[in-house]
This record gives sequence, structure tokens and C-alpha cells, in this order.
Amino acid sequence: MTGSHAVQATFEDLGTPLHEVTFVVVDLETTGGRPGASQITEVGAVKVRGGEVLGEFQTLVNPGEPIPAFIAMLTGISDAMVARAPRIGTVLPAFLEFAADSVLVAHNAGFDIGFLRAACRDLDLVWPGPKVLDTVHLARQLVTRDEATNHKLATLAQLFGATTTPDHRALHDARATVDVLHALLGRVGNLGVHTLEELSSYTARVTPAQRRKRVLADGLPSAPGVYVFKDAQGRALYVGTSVDIKRRVRSYFTSSEQRTRMSQMVGLATEVTPIVCQTALEAQVRELRLIAEHKPRFNRRSRFPERAMWLKLTDELFPRLSIVREVRDDDATYAGPFTSRSAAELAMAALHEVLPLRQCTRRLGRRAGETACALFDMGRCGGPCIGQQTPSSYAEVAAEAERILAADARQVTTALDARMSALSRDQRFEDAAVVRDRMLALLKAAARSQRLAPLARSPEVVAAARSALGGWEIVCVRYGRFAGTTLVPRGADPTPYIEALRESAEQVAPPTAPAPAALTEETEKVLAWLERPGVRMVHVDGEWACPVNGAGAARHRLAPPSGVAGFDRGGWEVGAATVAS
Repeated sequence: MTGSHAVQATFEDLGTPLHEVTFVVVDLETTGGRPGASQITEVGAVKVRGGEVLGEFQTLVNPGEPIPAFIAMLTGISDAMVARAPRIGTVLPAFLEFAADSVLVAHNAGFDIGFLRAACRDLDLVWPGPKVLDTVHLARQLVTRDEATNHKLATLAQLFGATTTPDHRALHDARATVDVLHALLGRVGNLGVHTLEELSSYTARVTPAQRRKRVLADGLPSAPGVYVFKDAQGRALYVGTSVDIKRRVRSYFTSSEQRTRMSQMVGLATEVTPIVCQTALEAQVRELRLIAEHKPRFNRRSRFPERAMWLKLTDELFPRLSIVREVRDDDATYAGPFTSRSAAELAMAALHEVLPLRQCTRRLGRRAGETACALFDMGRCGGPCIGQQTPSSYAEVAAEAERILAADARQVTTALDARMSALSRDQRFEDAAVVRDRMLALLKAAARSQRLAPLARSPEVVAAARSALGGWEIVCVRYGRFAGTTLVPRGADPTPYIEALRESAEQVAPPTAPAPAALTEETEKVLAWLERPGVRMVHVDGEWACPVNGAGAARHRLAPPSGVAGFDRGGWEVGAATVAS
């Protein structure tokens, strides 16, 4: 991996400091409590930023219907007062313009925002969808019952010494809510909440001890890459990736992180090590390698790649299927890897159901034995062990098995499809499901190895993709292993960057295909990047192609793989071209 280049994050990525946020505190008076059924009679709002009042908005609204007597008594707003007031169709556009690009704040925000949204709907106006802050919700997290018996606006205004007493008039209540808001912001500031993003996710579920760990994020770069939480002994606890390391690490100390095991991890963490990466692909690869190397206890995926299993068609006079842990240079045919032994056993059963391969484990020579296993009596084995099948006739069976695993899945899919159909007609649906699961396990493994093998055999592939920042991302892959990457600035000639990358990229020894020279998951991430629309091949040393009638298309038909570039009429779609052999 070459170079180190930090990408300047946006202010949105870094978080917006609360003193730079413009809040519009709004309060409504209405004819009742049901948005859409009741109507707005008054709108009051105060615009503030950094503790300073920037403006106010207040108007009565003619609701177009009588105001109930108890509402008039509560608010002091009568029918006579609103008779000459503007209708909501005039008031609402003016308010939305006043509140544009602001965070809306209300006490019991669901009520006020519900009425505003309903009014937009009735007037065929687009609700702008601003961020909303509810001071009731915030107060419930910050004000205990020892301080106040409830969280009503009047109670909180008295507690915090608001300069305006709420009296069910919109502007007065909005002014009182401003004072309550500022008091609450002061409290969360003392708890380490300083940005709008942190405030939006604030909750008392985050313990003071967890929130104090926020200092671990201080000094981290606001750049893409990998982060490693470590304990007091320097052992890796958790490895993750992000487009903004600092922002992502800080999120572990807020309510946005609700996983119990992550709370436990944060409790043990004493430091966070950042690794800045040039591209997202580099970060993903580094994450996988670090997880495989350190096996952090709080990472659940990718910790034990060495436990993968392969299905092997042995290279001997009478080949058989075997489940092994590694690919060797022994002229055998392999499919996989499988994530578990049980999945490999399902795939093996699928092949045994279609082909009369021997299932005995002893090595057979030309000399025949005297007894055969039960499979011979059942017609599911040709009996090479007792001389009932010659090496040449058995070789035809083995060749078909090799063809299924390496190139052409049509025979197995046709046979198993027919088997499933017959079972379904007999209403043996559970048996049909077993056949389906076996076939899917086989096709997944065969498709995986058929995708991995071409890249695993290619000494070098260099590809380019447009960068989100302009310019190009250049990636070098050797034998399926991510060997290096570089960024070409906007407008620059990419040629010298590509040449420098090829000179400085990691030297990789040839593996034993279909296993690549990297973790299988790493090669699959590289493949997913190479297969993205718009990726251009700069240099290919080797042959990168997949079989037209391979397992991929049939596997896709049974269970489409998520997040993978598509199959196209039996060929494999790579970028803009379909490559087939």
C-alpha cells in the first residue's frame, strides 16, 4: 500500500458546533389537539444562534371555524381577535421562509410539528423536513424528579428562571422555551455534548463513564481509514472502518451506539489507534487483515478465516470427494471455500446425488477387492472397489464431477431441479427443500471458486475508478491480493502515478489456485470493487474470465447474492463488458 493521503472532511462530517447552529423555537395555538381536524390560531417563533436572538415571528391565524369556548378561555384568543387575521395559506409560507435552514425546536414537538406538516399537506406545500429538537425529550434526560415534579413548560421555565412566563400565547411560550433550551444546552455541554449530531442522539442511557471516554477520540484524524480500540495491555478489542475516523469513534460514546457488546468494549478501551487510508477499498482490506491477525474479541465476523473448508475431488485412479482445510498443488479439483463443514457436506451430498462417485475413503488401485459397500447394491456406485468399473469408465464420471465444479453446472442443476419437482409433485416438500439446500450449497461454493480462480491466477491487474473527490482511484491487485493503491489528482496525467504504483506495490508470490494469495474475503472485496460500473481495466497480466455455463448463473437464480455485480445471460458482467470463456 503506497503513500498516505488524508482527505479533508466536510463540516457536516466533523459535526456542527452547537454555538453555530441556528435554532427556530416555535409554538402554536390551535382550536384543538388533532392535526388536520383542528386548525392553527396563532404562530410564534424566535430565531436564535449562539445565545443571541436573531429575529421573531408572530401572527394570529384565522382558522376558518369557531374557536371552542374552553380554548378561548385557555389561550385568550377569541373569534373576534382572529376575524381579520390572515389564513394559514398566507402565514405558513412566510413562516417556512423564516425558519429555512434552521433546526426547529418545540416543547412537545410532536404536537407543533404535526400541525405544521398537516397544514403543508392541506395546502399542497412540500414539508422541508428540517431537523427537529424536542425540549420535553431533552428535559426528561437532564431534569430529575428531585428538581421538578414534571417537565411542563411552565415548570421548567420557573426552574431555570426564564425571563418570560408562558401563558398559552404562542410568542410568549416560544420565548420561554428559548430560555429552557439554553439551560438544557448548558447541561449537556457539561456532559461533553458540543455538536448538533451529538445532541440529536443524546440520551441518559449513555453512562457518565462511557461519555467520559470521549477523550479517546480527541486528536484522531477526520479522514477515511481504520480504527483499532485497544485495552490497557495494548490488545486489540475491536477493529472498524469509517470515512471519518474521528466522527465514527465519537459515536461509540453516544446513544447512536446501542449494541451491548460495544458498551462493554468501550468500558475496557484505553486507546484508539487510527490508520489513515487513501481509499475505502484499502480501509476494508486493512480491516480484514487486522481482524484475522489479532482476532479482536468484540469483532464477530472475519476472525477465523483459517477455518474455511474446501471440497476436493482427489487426483487418484478412482477419484473421490473429500473435505479439506487447504488447497494444495496436487492436480486435484477444488470448490469453495465454505464457511462451515456442514455447508461443505451439503455440497458433497448434492454431487453424490447426481453422480455415482465412490464414497469409500480407502485408496483404490487396479487390484479389485472382494466386497462392495451398500451403495453398489443400491445402484449409486459403479463398484470400482470390486472391479465392476474400469478406470476409464470411472474417469468419465470423475471428469463430469470436475466439469461441474470448475466450469459447467448444467448437469447438476438439471438433475436436481427434476428431483425437486418430483418430490414436490408427491407433496414431499421437506425432502425437496433438502435437495434445494444441497444444490445451493454446491452452487455457492463452485461459483465462489470460479470467481476467485481467474484473479488468483493473474499475476497483476491494475484498474481505475473515478474518485468522489475528482481524479482517479488506482488499484493494483496481484494474484487476488490487494497490493497497493494511489490517488490521481483531478486533471493530472495518471500515467506516472500508475507506473509508480506498479513499481512500489507489494510483491506477491503465486498461490495455489483457486485459493488466492490473500484471505478469501479480501479477494471478494477486491472483486466487488473491480466489478463496479465505471471501473476501467488499465493493465491485465493473465486471463480474467469466468465460465459461461458456470455455477454463478444457477446460484443467482436460486438466491441472488447481495452487493455483487450481476450475472448476465450466463456470462459474468465485469464493468461495462461481459467476459466469458
